[in-house]
Amino acid sequence: MDRPLGRCATLSAAFFSALNKTEENSSSNQVDNPNDKADSLLQNSVPMINEAWESLRRSMLYLNGDPVGTIAALDSSNEKLNYDQVFVRDFVPSALAFLMNKEYGIVKKFLEMTLRLQNERKVIDRFHLSAGVMPASFKVKREAGKNHESVVPDFGGSAIGRVAPVDSGFWWIILLRAYTKSTGDTSLADSDACQEGMRLILNLCLSEGFDTFPTLLCTDGCCMIDRRMGLYGYPIEIQALFYMALKCAMHLLKQDKQGNEFLDRILFRLNALSYHLRNYFWLDLKQLNDVYRYKTEEYSHTAVNKFNVMPDSLPDWIFDFMPHRGGYFIGNVSPARMDFRWFCLGNCIAILSCLATPEQSTAIMDLIESRWDELIGEMPAKVCYPALENHEWRIITGCDPKNTRWSYHNGGSWPVLLWLLTAASIKTGRQKIAEHALKIAETRLLKDNWPEYYDGKLGRCIGKQARKCQTWSVAGYLVAKLMMEDPLHLRMVAFEEDKLLSPQHRRSKSCPW
Repeated sequence: MDRPLGRCATLSAAFFSALNKTEENSSSNQVDNPNDKADSLLQNSVPMINEAWESLRRSMLYLNGDPVGTIAALDSSNEKLNYDQVFVRDFVPSALAFLMNKEYGIVKKFLEMTLRLQNERKVIDRFHLSAGVMPASFKVKREAGKNHESVVPDFGGSAIGRVAPVDSGFWWIILLRAYTKSTGDTSLADSDACQEGMRLILNLCLSEGFDTFPTLLCTDGCCMIDRRMGLYGYPIEIQALFYMALKCAMHLLKQDKQGNEFLDRILFRLNALSYHLRNYFWLDLKQLNDVYRYKTEEYSHTAVNKFNVMPDSLPDWIFDFMPHRGGYFIGNVSPARMDFRWFCLGNCIAILSCLATPEQSTAIMDLIESRWDELIGEMPAKVCYPALENHEWRIITGCDPKNTRWSYHNGGSWPVLLWLLTAASIKTGRQKIAEHALKIAETRLLKDNWPEYYDGKLGRCIGKQARKCQTWSVAGYLVAKLMMEDPLHLRMVAFEEDKLLSPQHRRSKSCPW
């Protein structure tokens, strides 16, 4: 049985004491300083880091002279489409880099800007969206011949497929906590506007309906994977972000009458959500054997095969992919359907948010080590594995020419995921994984001019439609390097309840480095 979450899930005094002690040690000249290797790595890549900072600053978007975000890409070789806009999810790694560099102003302006946009009138084809929906992106419009600038938000009405971004609200709450943790300033989070904005987001995702599961029912294209890729239902990326946003909100909500009402709802949902995901989304060799031997058509509350999954639907690749040691949260679970694909973002967020138990977190990192070529290859990291091919690709993607096998969101390699992989590695004491992934990325990223994604089973080729100078590829690398330089930055984006959040060094028996 899962341990019940505390009312505010606050970190213990011992936790902060250990962090302060680690911080003191990092500034000393001890021979066994755990940051020595990170310092060495940093010195060896200083030119690349400087170039990354220059690229990040060039991507900054201004409104009336104030920076309010970073645009998606600086590549001017193709039609701009919407790459000249500030995307909420894309800005998160940029914001973390600025926070780690003690540049707080742009992050505060972004949080305030998107909060104001939440109050905009949201209508798509005569349908009014919920008040809690946050924008997917925004751009600054400058009227010719006039000294006036305005902000134009997009809530999904201009997106491919016309899908509202489910993840934007979650990323906004996660970033608000990161800002508060980094600055020590609670005035922004405590403001009436931020409290109301959080309550609108929470009310939207905690609302009651016909669901019998605590997970959120979503359509395709509602998150980072923003095209038709078979994510409809209960995708792990959304569930993990949902879980983390709820935990962040418990730290940020005021304990007044309105806040306490939401705290009770959050606590109830967190317990149900953690139980559901840890039990039904988790897959390791033992669970795979159990699914393989499932009986079907069980009509009792004592049923083992609760979702009536057909064992014959197990894909052939999963039997070779699953190692003896290791496991992961699969992509989706719904009636008569289990999506066994690996999704990097959802599993890394599960580790950072403590959705994954310590044992499950270790198993996820064991899987990454033992399936390095499949999940990391020659450019970290695969957004999902494996790719959809042939008839399956035609049916699930609708013959999408951008999501061909091992390209874009269909098994492509995305450098932005470096920061999540690094954070998960540090949190589990497996820094060697992050070190090796960064070394691989540093051989290509700057030389290739920071591509959006890479193609191929090993991520060897620059994506055929990838934009160059992609901002979150730059920012993802910077955040990964800054966390390796100072693991204390992990406090901004990670939770720890059962043990001290101090960098540990562990090596798996299967680790080849």
